[in-house]
Amino acid sequence: MIVMLVVTALVLLALVTQAGIVAVQRAFPPQGGMVEVDGATLHVVDIGPRDAGLPIVMLHGASSNLEAMRRPLGDLLAKDHRVILVDRPGHGWSTRARRQDSTPQIQARMIDEALGKLGVERAVFVVHSWSGALGARIALDHPGRVAGLVMLAPVTHPWRGGVGRYNEFIATPVIGPLLAYTITLPLGYFLAEPGARNVFLPQMMPDGFVQDSATPLLLRPREFIANAYDLVTLKEAVTAQAARYGEISAPVTIIAGEPDKTVKTNIHARPFAAMVPNAKLIVLPELGHMVQNAVPELVKVEIETMIGKIAPAQAAAD
Repeated sequence: MIVMLVVTALVLLALVTQAGIVAVQRAFPPQGGMVEVDGATLHVVDIGPRDAGLPIVMLHGASSNLEAMRRPLGDLLAKDHRVILVDRPGHGWSTRARRQDSTPQIQARMIDEALGKLGVERAVFVVHSWSGALGARIALDHPGRVAGLVMLAPVTHPWRGGVGRYNEFIATPVIGPLLAYTITLPLGYFLAEPGARNVFLPQMMPDGFVQDSATPLLLRPREFIANAYDLVTLKEAVTAQAARYGEISAPVTIIAGEPDKTVKTNIHARPFAAMVPNAKLIVLPELGHMVQNAVPELVKVEIETMIGKIAPAQAAAD
C-alpha cells in the first residue's frame, strides 16, 4: 500500500511538472534567434545598432538566463552599442546535446563558434558570476575573439566546500532525473523568490525581478539538471585553469562587492586581478552579488572606458 501511494504521488507530481513546463514556456517564449553549433543550439538576442564599433557579448551566471543580463544593463548598453546576449548551453532557450558538456572549456568553444557564425570577429565580453570562469576560458582558448573582458562578481578560483547537496543529487544519474521530473518545479515555485532575494543581499531585489528575468525557466527539468552539472563540475574546472590566468593578454576590468556572500571577492576577484597583467579591480563596499542590477551605470561607464581605450590601440596596431 505504501509503495502504491508513493508511486501514485510521483506520477501526479510528474503530470504537474509537465503541465508546469508548458505554462512556463508559454509565459517566457524565446526573444531571439537560434544558432547551431557543435553539441548545442544557442539562443541569442542581438540588440542595439550594428554599426557602433566593438560589439558587447553578455554571458549570464548559474541559475539564470540572458534576461538576467538584459535588464537593466543590456538594454542600457544597447542604446549606443551592439549587444549580443547569449543563453549559455542548456540554459534559457539554449539546449545542449550532452548534460556533461558543463565546463567553461566546452562552453567557451560553443560560444566562440556561435560568434563566428554571427560574423563577430572581436568583442568586449561582460560576464557575471559562473561566467567569470567562462569569460576567462574564452580569453585563454580564443584570445583573438576577446578585445576586452569585464567581469562582475566572477567565479575564478576553487573554494572550500561544495555547491549545495541538492545540486549534487540532481547531477546524480537516476536520482537526479527522478527529482527533477517530479518535485523540482512545484517546489521551485515557492522557493524561487526567496532564493533570488538572498542573492541580492545587502541590496533589495527589484520588484518583479523573478518574472522580468524569466527565472521560472530554470525550473524545467532539463535546464535544472544542466544547471546542476554546471555547478558540480565548476570547482574542478577552475582548479585546472587558474594556473593559466597570467596568459590573459586582453584588458580586464573586475567589479565586485565586499559583502558578496555568494561569490567571495577575497577568494575570486582579488586573486584573479593579481594574476592577470592588464587587470583593473574595483571593489565596492555594501555591494552584493547582483552587480549588473545594483550599479548598472557604473558598469556601463567601465565598459565604455575600456572600449574607448581599445579602439585607438587597435587603430595604431593596424
